Amino acid sequence: MEHPAALSTSSNLPIGVFDSGVGGLTVARAIATRLPQESILYFGDTLRCPYGPRSLDEVRRFAVEISRWLVARQVKLIVIACNSATAAGLETVQRLVSVPVIGVIEPGARAAVQATTARRVGVIGTVATIESGAYTRAIRALDAGITVFSAATPRFVEIVEQGLRLDKSPLEDIMARAADIYIRPAFAQIARDYLKPLKRCHIDTLVLGCTHYPLLTPLIKSIMGPNVTIISSAEETASDVAETLTRRRQLNTSGASPHYAFVTTSADTSEFINLGEMIFRCPLIDVSLVNIATLSTGEG
Repeated sequence: MEHPAALSTSSNLPIGVFDSGVGGLTVARAIATRLPQESILYFGDTLRCPYGPRSLDEVRRFAVEISRWLVARQVKLIVIACNSATAAGLETVQRLVSVPVIGVIEPGARAAVQATTARRVGVIGTVATIESGAYTRAIRALDAGITVFSAATPRFVEIVEQGLRLDKSPLEDIMARAADIYIRPAFAQIARDYLKPLKRCHIDTLVLGCTHYPLLTPLIKSIMGPNVTIISSAEETASDVAETLTRRRQLNTSGASPHYAFVTTSADTSEFINLGEMIFRCPLIDVSLVNIATLSTGEG
């Protein structure tokens, strides 16, 4: 049974952000950078991660559960910071909850349309994201003359998290040394196998259709070459959040310091904190556990 939550227009309410794990913290970080006055409530569904291999129906159910939970916590806007969950559940969640809901696919598609000159765009992502066809529809809705080439690259998530575990440095240091961390023979061979078919399609723009993938940009660029523009949706999504809150007059102007809270569905919060701090670039102090068994009730 759904817990009703009245729409609040209070500008000091947090922005709700969720993902299947820690990858969506790349989006949360972009929002925090663009809107440093805003509080954020981040939900990482680490116990059920990854979403990519799951069916769209199952991922849609997860997205609805988490969104209702966030609304019950009085967020003023929800960002689905997961490509698989955006593809599976964005429209359903938008119909069911009382606050604006923004996904990461449309912002990434828009950036790709603006960047391509050859009108040949590649998209890589999880199996769920690619099989949904969501990026192809979003890109062609903006420019029907663009040809979209898609490839599922599920092992890229594994590579990113393995690289983070191998290097415990802050994310900015990892980004600076990403060529050393990720361009390893085993990683490079996996990437070549995934990307060579797209390279043969002569694309000039490649959308990173998973929030984990920006960390692999040096590896991807080394294979695709310097003439292919790499698109990450994090900054574009943050821009959409800023525009939506501005139009709704819900930007936080209270002057109070923002509060960042994080919840995870995994009983072992230590890895969530360790990986999350590298991605979010600051300590994850307020971290709590949500019980999946009560998630659908809005409790937990």
